Order: sequence, then structure tokens, then C-alpha cells
Amino acid sequence: MGRRVAIRPEETILEAAQSGGVELQAICAGDGTCGGCRVLPTEGRFAPPTQKERHLLTPSELDRGLRLACQTRVLGGASIEILPESLTAAQRLQVEDAGEGVAAPPEARPSAPPSRLGLAIDIGTTKLALYLVDLDTGGTLARHGALNPQVSYGEDLISRIAFTASHPGGARVLRERLIERLNLAVAELCAGADVTPDAIEDAVAVGNTVMHHLFAGLPVRTLGEAPYRPLRTDAMEFRARDGGLRLAEKARVFLPANVAGFVGGDHVAGLIATGFDAADKTSLLVDIGTNTEITLARKGRLVSCSCPSGPAFEGAHITAGMRAAPGAIERVRIRGNAVDAYTIGRVPPVGVCGSGILDAVAEMWREAVFDRRGNFRRTALRVRRCERDDEYLLVPASETGHARDLVITRGDVNEIQLAKAAVRAGIDVLLAETATAADAVDDVVIAGAFGSYLDPGSAVTAGLLPPFPTSRIRQFGNAAGAGARRMLAFPERRRAAGALAGRIEYVELAAHPAFHRGFVSAMGFGT
Repeated sequence: MGRRVAIRPEETILEAAQSGGVELQAICAGDGTCGGCRVLPTEGRFAPPTQKERHLLTPSELDRGLRLACQTRVLGGASIEILPESLTAAQRLQVEDAGEGVAAPPEARPSAPPSRLGLAIDIGTTKLALYLVDLDTGGTLARHGALNPQVSYGEDLISRIAFTASHPGGARVLRERLIERLNLAVAELCAGADVTPDAIEDAVAVGNTVMHHLFAGLPVRTLGEAPYRPLRTDAMEFRARDGGLRLAEKARVFLPANVAGFVGGDHVAGLIATGFDAADKTSLLVDIGTNTEITLARKGRLVSCSCPSGPAFEGAHITAGMRAAPGAIERVRIRGNAVDAYTIGRVPPVGVCGSGILDAVAEMWREAVFDRRGNFRRTALRVRRCERDDEYLLVPASETGHARDLVITRGDVNEIQLAKAAVRAGIDVLLAETATAADAVDDVVIAGAFGSYLDPGSAVTAGLLPPFPTSRIRQFGNAAGAGARRMLAFPERRRAAGALAGRIEYVELAAHPAFHRGFVSAMGFGT
């Protein structure tokens, strides 16, 4: 990659990469348990492979010289080849939504450069979405997606909180990396619209409560300990340059109110974008991500919860998992011994992203590849017994882009079971809390990057969602970003967001007995 980095003796390759701005997949925050940071040292001296490497890497991979960046300590000058699948870059990023032209139709935008510019930012756990908005018309002039650089320090929220606790100045590091990336993204956004960042005079930023606190420079320790209380839930506003954003001299940044420890202003923004603040029917919003937020609206009530769905829907902890980049399988159809796998970019497959793994599991269940508990039937087609784990041959090596078999293992199915059980149990708790039958839900809105690409039928078949008719399910895309744009274009929506957050009844699933029972039940298939 052309990067040269000076490090101390015995630092790991991951630490060297992070200090040099090379963003490797480090879902486990460097604990050596996810296996996502595979690299190939080409010269130099290194400590021998650790026990964790010998467990995660196959003998053939070790013979090829592959190592885990987080486990490999550098003993002298070295050169490292970064495998493309180990990078967090080149991912398909969701910046669109079903509310395009949410503030004004495209034809209402002026042909001359706008006189007043605003910036809307959705700070996701994994992804960043930025929008340049004409404040006079409300039209969206440009949009830009980027990865949240904090993924190099841990993919899920708890890992980020743990990083701040275990590393002196950890919160400062996470914030600096985020602000640095946001400033780069703003510059790219403005260049595409032929304007400069110092013309942006107003900004709205939304994110879950942990992202909100890290962005605002607030401590996150209490968010990692029961009862998971945020330091602040009220709306905030500060001068952009005081927060490190290189916007206009007098530009200010508004952050809407949070609801609870893991339901933040981004979910409030999503409720505004999808019309839940004025819903007159029974509606369900499910914003799926590493952390999934759910709200049920019924008879004027808004009841919310947050589910620890984890990063499996991002392709993490999956044997052939990867993010949504070219070569990732995003759709799967199985008919007997025939598997049709469709990739992003329509190039030979090299891995499976979230929508692809959900499709594959749903199709395998429909084809009776495994039983209700997820155990493979060894007599099923394409199932083979292996030393570590039973596996299903998805794509043979002769058809892949890296000449290796792509498989789904029993462990992969278990990862999807854990993720889908958390979401399903959360939905079921809200249905029970409001005495709502599943067939009484009129409208199901799926939001978030993963939700934009999942197949609703597969979501129902796999048990991620209750058996809703697929005709009632609609995919919105980036609802949080759409809500941020509304608050930017119409300042009165900021006050409405505060009132909306105050109306929401939050259900803490960790302390809810029905959640644990529902989680165990939802682990199975066909329930």
C-alpha cells in the first residue's frame, strides 16, 4: 500500500497499521478471536505464531506464511502485504433512502450555487453517511459514504467502550480518528458539489448513544455497565470548530436527544423520517445494524428497545464473511444440488456479506440442510464432514475468485441464530408489551444498510422477523440520515425530535425475563 510506519520493537502489525492509518478488520478489537486481520509478511523478523493463530489459521495458511496482524509482533524491519479481504475499505455504503427529495423535489433545487449550505451526518457504528443540503430549498446537493475508522478498534459498541477503558486516552483516540475521517469526507463531499467546507454554516449529526458520546467528547464508561445509563440524553449544540469539524467559522452542530443507553438520536431521526412521530396505525420500525433499534407504534404509544444483534449481518464471525464489497455474495438461491450465488459487481465470488449469509441460511433451512436447532444433516446434498466443523459447499474453488471453496459451516449458522434470535426476541417483547398480535401490525419498516439489501422473504423464513406478510414489509434505507436532513432543513423538527424522544417508552431487554425466554426460543428455526 506504500505506507511506511515507524513502530516500537514488539508492537503488533495491527498496531503498526492503525498508527499508519491502514484500517484492517479488527472486529474483536485485537483479541485474536475473529481472524479478520490476515496479512502476509514478505520480509523481516517476527515472533512465532501464537496459539490463537494456530487455532484460527489452517495448516496450509500457516505454511503459506499467513499471520493474524493482531497477534504478530514485529522484531525488526519488515514488509507486510495486506490481503484485500482484510481491509475495511471498498465497501458498498448505504446513503440513499426511500425518502429521496424528503424536503424538496429535485426540480426545486436552484441551478445557481446555493447561498446557504448545511451538513447532515449519520455516525453509524460501522458506516458514516454525509449529506450536503441547500438550506434555502431543503434539496440534497450531494451525498458521501465512508467507513467509521473506529472499526479498527472493535466492531461492536461494547468493544469500543472496552477499548476506552483499557487504553489510556482511548476515548480521545477514537474521537480523533472519527473527526479526522469526517473532515476528509466533508472535503470530498464538497469537492463533488464544487463548494468549500467553510461555506457550510449549519450541521446536524445523529448516532447511537455510544457514537454520540464519543463524537461529543463525553465519557462512555457508564454505557458499558448496568444499568447502561448515558451521561446525557438531552439535545446538544456546540460550535463546529470547537468540536474539530472544519466548517464555517460560526457554524454550529446540533445533536438531537438520546432515548437511553443504546437507543440514540439516530433512531429518533429515523422515526421522524418514517413518519412514526405521527403514525395513526400499528407500525414497526426495525433499524438493523451491529446494534438493532426497534420501535412499535400503536394507538399513540411508542415503545422501543435495543437488541445486541452483533456484527454477523456485516459478514463478521462468518467463515467466508466479508463486508459488502465487490465479489461478496449478496443473494443465494438453492434448488436441490444447484446453488445460484449472485455477487456485488457480478464478479467471481470471494466471500459472503450479510444479505448473502441470511439468504443462504434461509435457503438451507428450506432445503432441509439442517434441523430446527441448526445441526447439519450429513445426508443432505453438498454437506461434508470436516475435522473442525460440518460445512455446506456454497461455491466450489473452481468458480471462486481466489480458487478456494466458499463454505457455510455449522458455526456460521450458529452466528446467524444468535443475531436473528436477538432481533426476533426484541420484536416479540414489544408486541407483548403492547398486547399486539403479529398479524395486527399494518406496516413493517426495515431500515439500515443491511436492511436495505436483505430479502424480506428470507428474513421471515430464517425467523429474523415474525411471519409478517411480505407485502407489509418495506425497506427504507438510511432512515437516520433522512431524519438528520429533515432536522437540518426544518429547524422546527429539532424541537419535535426532543418531544418525540420524551414520548418513547424504553424497554431494557437485559432485565426483561421474556427477552431471555424469547431469545432461547428464537434460536431455533421454524418458530
